[in-house]
Amino acid sequence: MKNFNRIIRCLSVVIVVMLIALPVIAAEPAAPQQQEPAKAAAPPAKKVPGLEGQININTAKAEQLVLLPGVGKKTADAIIEYRTKNGNFKAVDDIAKVKGIGAKKLEQIKSYIVLEGETTLKKK
Repeated sequence: MKNFNRIIRCLSVVIVVMLIALPVIAAEPAAPQQQEPAKAAAPPAKKVPGLEGQININTAKAEQLVLLPGVGKKTADAIIEYRTKNGNFKAVDDIAKVKGIGAKKLEQIKSYIVLEGETTLKKK
């Protein structure tokens, strides 16, 4: 009888341990987090030969804005109109919200644009 009680107690301990361990064992392993492929950094915008300095798009006049590559009088006026209606640009990329400035033109002019400071853009 002593052996029988001892076996029952051991089995009870084994059952309790299994009940505790079963959810851990049965749980599916966490799926490995999929990492996004690293985005290649965009090459820096090329500077136009014969053009140097920067342009503050929050204060520049139309005569200054037309110095930007691919920006003519119509686009310069659109930049000023947008700025007048919506306030100063908060980020350089916000200039893409202006009609006439798409991704391609943005890449052409981005390296010359600043949000603060003096406009120094000029042709050499």
